[in-house]
Amino acid sequence: MSDPIFISEHKKILIIDDDDSRSSQLATVLSFIGEHFFQGTQAQALELLEKNEHLLTVILSGELSSETISLVKRHPKIPFLLHDVLDPNLLNGYVNVIASLSTPLNYAQLTELIHHCHQYHNKLPRTSEKMRSNALFRSLVGVSKPMHEVRFLIEQVAKSPTSVLVLGESGTGKEVVARNIHNLSERAKGNFVPVNCGAIPAELLESELFGHEKGAFTGAISTRKGRFELAEGGTLFLDEIGDMPQPMQVKLLRVLQERTFERVGGSKSLKADVRIIAATHQNLEKMIKSGDFREDLFYRLNVFPIETPALRDRKEDIPLLLKELLTRFESEQDRTVRFTEKAIESLMEHPWDGNVRELSNLIERMLIMYGDQIVDVAELPHKYQHIDTEAYTPEYPEELNEQDVINELFSGFDYDEDDVDDKDESGLENASQLDTLDSSTLPSDGLNLKEHLAELEVSLITQSLTRHDFVVARAAETLGMRRTTLVEKMRKYDLQKPA
Repeated sequence: MSDPIFISEHKKILIIDDDDSRSSQLATVLSFIGEHFFQGTQAQALELLEKNEHLLTVILSGELSSETISLVKRHPKIPFLLHDVLDPNLLNGYVNVIASLSTPLNYAQLTELIHHCHQYHNKLPRTSEKMRSNALFRSLVGVSKPMHEVRFLIEQVAKSPTSVLVLGESGTGKEVVARNIHNLSERAKGNFVPVNCGAIPAELLESELFGHEKGAFTGAISTRKGRFELAEGGTLFLDEIGDMPQPMQVKLLRVLQERTFERVGGSKSLKADVRIIAATHQNLEKMIKSGDFREDLFYRLNVFPIETPALRDRKEDIPLLLKELLTRFESEQDRTVRFTEKAIESLMEHPWDGNVRELSNLIERMLIMYGDQIVDVAELPHKYQHIDTEAYTPEYPEELNEQDVINELFSGFDYDEDDVDDKDESGLENASQLDTLDSSTLPSDGLNLKEHLAELEVSLITQSLTRHDFVVARAAETLGMRRTTLVEKMRKYDLQKPA
């Protein structure tokens, strides 16, 4: 038997089976899909269930003993799955037995049912879990033709000193392209220095790029190196070059032509042994026609253009992107989330205006809400639900729902321990506080509330069944409950159609 002691926050799966061969086969499949589990025999089942509280589900197999069947009733907060059970009818009426695994095992069905188990825990009455957030990560992965081309162009230009212009929409990974060019180049040992030209005020951009001498302007209390000097021998990445003001465009053009520059307030020429990679999401050719961007600078930068494709143009890469981004999140935060095949299919139908950055943000959101779980279409935000699917709604044993209703009824009462002696024999200080009960019908010596409610429930169910000639579906609709719940109550109270 595997060690049943939990060493992490992961919910585990308990396999109960006296057949070692079948149990090992199921364990192998669960291990393959990345689930945490442990195994035991039916004789060990009670001990394992009592010792371990963080169970995702229990899988029962083979011929079930009466003791094992009783566990299902004793643990209504745990969803049970059946696998190759000889007589599954023995567990009819237990709604926390949510499904049976097919034989042979089916990957798609198994992951879907594990997802249902997570939902069973998520939607338990009066339960919730706190999730941790994770950091953003953007990556360049994929098997699509556009991504093959991008990687090919990076490999071709990396070894040369040529200036590169990276084009593409926001969130497509332009900086990732620039970093890959740098890392594959002969300048990889030098610094990679990024500058967002649109994030720095125009009056400060020159000092930011070229540095300044002491006293060059108010506040220049010391000499400061600029980004060009910091990138000496390496790569300078000019992001959002289209936002650079015209005066700075002229000065940048001079640096590119002469490979020298001066600090603000200085007269000494400094060499610029720097490779320039620029990027923008704007159409620079249109900006040239409108006079917002210099044509000569454009041709200096546009020696080797690389177009980063929008995510909607390479949707076949989404599964790989999900895997890569999730790997990064798990490495950084030790938490992950998985998506069903239908959820991935739905994501592939989304237009992704925010590109890879939007996908990363979505994953972070799903990690916060469903960390270490499986996400189906129903768990995705509405805008990402492009496939019709029926959400799984767990159904719970009557005792759980009854307890939740009673808690709700009494949630507004605040009893003082000092006043306990003042209560009458019924245990209620003031029977009129119960709005749902008619105080005039309460006997002076009290009553058994549970029995009273049960009698009322039997009466109403019988009336509804009689009215609808024992058509369960119609009676359940009248009572506002599920058909399966009504069937369970009919079995509980032995309500049958008169002969």
